[in-house]
Amino acid sequence: MPTDLARDQEPDVTLPRLSPGEMLRWVWRQLTSMRTALQLLLLLSVASVPGSLFPQRPANPAVVTQYLKDNPDTGPWLDRLQMFDVFSSVWFSAIYLLLFTSLVGCVLPRTKAHLKALRSAPPRTPRRLSRLPQNGTLVVSKNAAGTPALDPGTAIKEASVVLRKLGYRVEVRDADTATPSVGGERGFAKEAGNLLFHTALIGVLVSVAVGGMFGYRGQKLIVEGEGFTNSLIGYDSFSPGTNFNPDNLAPFALTLEDFDVSFNRDEQDTYGQPLDFTAQMTVQASPEEPAQETTLKVNAPIGLDGTNVYLIGNGYAPVVEIRDGEGDISFSGPVPSQPTDSAYTSTIVIKAPDAKPDQLGFVGFFLPTAMVDDNGLAFGSDPDPFNPRLNLNSYYGNLGLDEGTPRSVYQLDTTNLTQLNGRDLDAGGIVLEPGQTYDLPEGRGSITFDGLKRFVALDITYDPGKIGALVFSTLALTGLILSLVTARRRVWIKATTAADGNLALEYGLLARGEDPGLTSEAAKIRTALSSRWNVTSQLSQGQSQVMT
Repeated sequence: MPTDLARDQEPDVTLPRLSPGEMLRWVWRQLTSMRTALQLLLLLSVASVPGSLFPQRPANPAVVTQYLKDNPDTGPWLDRLQMFDVFSSVWFSAIYLLLFTSLVGCVLPRTKAHLKALRSAPPRTPRRLSRLPQNGTLVVSKNAAGTPALDPGTAIKEASVVLRKLGYRVEVRDADTATPSVGGERGFAKEAGNLLFHTALIGVLVSVAVGGMFGYRGQKLIVEGEGFTNSLIGYDSFSPGTNFNPDNLAPFALTLEDFDVSFNRDEQDTYGQPLDFTAQMTVQASPEEPAQETTLKVNAPIGLDGTNVYLIGNGYAPVVEIRDGEGDISFSGPVPSQPTDSAYTSTIVIKAPDAKPDQLGFVGFFLPTAMVDDNGLAFGSDPDPFNPRLNLNSYYGNLGLDEGTPRSVYQLDTTNLTQLNGRDLDAGGIVLEPGQTYDLPEGRGSITFDGLKRFVALDITYDPGKIGALVFSTLALTGLILSLVTARRRVWIKATTAADGNLALEYGLLARGEDPGLTSEAAKIRTALSSRWNVTSQLSQGQSQVMT
């Protein structure tokens, strides 16, 4: 036994250092392993979660801006971490590319190995079939003349026919010897399904990448009676792919003829809840084609040359006319409002930058069905326009639209403006019903509520990879099902002549991995072999069975 002193004198074991090439080879093997691919797939799913927790800038930049204003402490940090641009962030793209590389590096060698296995013969016959999980022996007795009913070679050939009918790929060995055998193998579809699943995942990743590179997504708000032409300047917001080409925009045009919303009027518990949204549209697919009338509904988009038009929102657009202090019309037309509740209580901002001598601005709310409580406060009671009313405050001064700084049409910066109307001022607030006109204080002009229209919010998307994503997703599901329901099995049958002159057929089965159906498969093979020689008695596995 070595002493402590001897152990202290033993040299330390030094591991060999890997060269840069060996290190790269090790990293590549780790990256392209199936375990790493599954971990990256799980990581990609987890990385997608923030995309549903936080508003995304490509889908709704206005909501992101409002979130940053409402959360001045955490918002900027979340923005630095790209939580508002999750699916185009650096870290999400890195996981995406690593998963793609891992899948490719995993599938290629496995495909090569699978093709080699398809071309190779079944494994050699084990020496002792009795050691296999499922095994048995069948004995074919002599005929009436006292001679063997079958010789070993003939029996093995007939057994190979039985295995082929059961779907096995077979090979007969040592047919001219005293102990011929046949080996069979089936279940290659399991590995094929596995490879199909992982290859289809690569296809899904490529399809999503193609959609992100060459597709686009835009939003457009259209008021009844107005139209839209599919061009960059026509969008309210537009998010192109990294390789998007404006020349590829489909040259279609849309016009919103009418928009109707049906509300529940029959059940007390859900009274006033929307039931159906229907937009009557006039669509012209190209300048050369005639215009056609069509209907746009929620979850029923209009398809135009690969571009889909979705109905994602709606609201009211009061029609107003503003005259400035000189009596000229400085603004006239519908102004979309932003609904805030189920009664369509909506905020509204109206700007008249052409008014003279000073620009005019209005901010307030619109009520489709206005009611007034005991304190004199107005509120909305129903989403249908039974008693529409505009409640506004007015301002004059510099709206800041000529400074080159982008301004939201739904917000009014009152920093450099002077208020004319408001509940706390002597002039009070502006309250207008359809057809009414209000004269602004100090001769600043007037505002008229001429009528009411509806508007729709459209989401227009073009994704050239969506068909590929659908096809590859279906193939991935097919491959997964195939790999789960298929079992990889091997069977061997060996024929020998016993000492009494009878023919003995010994068989054994082996599965690759767990296979609860291996017992029933053994019984099926035993039954098929027995019926081949008209055997009427059936013995349990592991026993000899005499056949005539």
